[in-house]
Amino acid sequence: MLHEDVLIEPVLSEKATLLREEGKYVFNVRPDATKTDIKEAVRKLFDVKVKKCTVTNVKGKMKRVRYRSGRTSSWKKAIVKLVDGEKISMFEGV
Repeated sequence: MLHEDVLIEPVLSEKATLLREEGKYVFNVRPDATKTDIKEAVRKLFDVKVKKCTVTNVKGKMKRVRYRSGRTSSWKKAIVKLVDGEKISMFEGV
């Protein structure tokens, strides 16, 4: 698995923005990615030192459109904590 394929997209929510102030960044990652894969991908792509990685499987929510019920897709969320003083410059203007 390539480093570029591990991280799907950053999560841009209100809670993720508050976590960024603590040096934590939230990403949507591949379902088969491990903590080691995620740490290595963040380290290589953004040139930062990773201190800790927490992974959570997010279950899809029930939704209803007209008379049909369905479920949104489940996904895997990774919260990456960087070493003190490190920042990912991509998120600075967001």
